[in-house]
Amino acid sequence: MPAFTGRVRAFFLCLLAGLTGLYAIPAAAQDNPSGLPLPRFVTTRSNPINVRVGPGTRYEIAWNYKVSGVPVEIIQEFDTWRKIRDIDGDEGWVHQSLLSGNRAGFAEPLMANGEVAIHSGKSADASVRARLSAGFRVSISECDGNWCNVSATQPGTHTSYSGWVSQSELWGVYPTEEFD
Repeated sequence: MPAFTGRVRAFFLCLLAGLTGLYAIPAAAQDNPSGLPLPRFVTTRSNPINVRVGPGTRYEIAWNYKVSGVPVEIIQEFDTWRKIRDIDGDEGWVHQSLLSGNRAGFAEPLMANGEVAIHSGKSADASVRARLSAGFRVSISECDGNWCNVSATQPGTHTSYSGWVSQSELWGVYPTEEFD
């Protein structure tokens, strides 16, 4: 076999690198029909929502969500079906049309029997606007990797609080995730 030199060798190396790169891209897309990253957090869009044991209507219903806006984590995709995980670690399948890209989370205090403080700014030294018990649902509008801007409404009232929560005290965002 003749040895390649100069421009011919460079051409073949570029061609090989290009072909290798082209084959790598579709492989990732095949595992993920939406093309969006996995895992990722979303919320339930409507109510009630049937969560099934498999990806299709022929599978049994495992449980129902009776309210919308519940944060869940998409951990797998199959065609138009999304395998989700909830805060308790329960997993099931939901049709993609029943999920929304809106972000929400649950207060998850770092200390047992603790509370999550909503601060007026992105600092533990900022004044506290409200304290949330474990499991309190919040809407999340942005996160910077350390702090998330949230709003929380007291159930049964029109009282609403907004401010900043330490990202480490929320279930519904990843530890260093950033979005706005």
